[in-house]
Amino acid sequence: MEEKTLKFNFFTMFRDGFKNMTLGKTLWVIVIIKLIIMFLILRPFFFPNYLGSKFDDNKSKADYVSKELVNASAIVEEESD
Repeated sequence: MEEKTLKFNFFTMFRDGFKNMTLGKTLWVIVIIKLIIMFLILRPFFFPNYLGSKFDDNKSKADYVSKELVNASAIVEEESD
């Protein structure tokens, strides 16, 4: 007599887990609302597109970023001495 081995399926585990949730559904709704607020509302105000507004092409953006990284690393080296 052969026994069937059950394969572990992540999709069915999560589906069944979410079906049986009561408090968890409310918590997931709160998490999703917070993510929407963070990425769609707060992000444009606190993280503006600085490079896109200051430079026209990718070459000038890359030059600016590399210059700033070199300057920052020089400052860190001076502070560590």
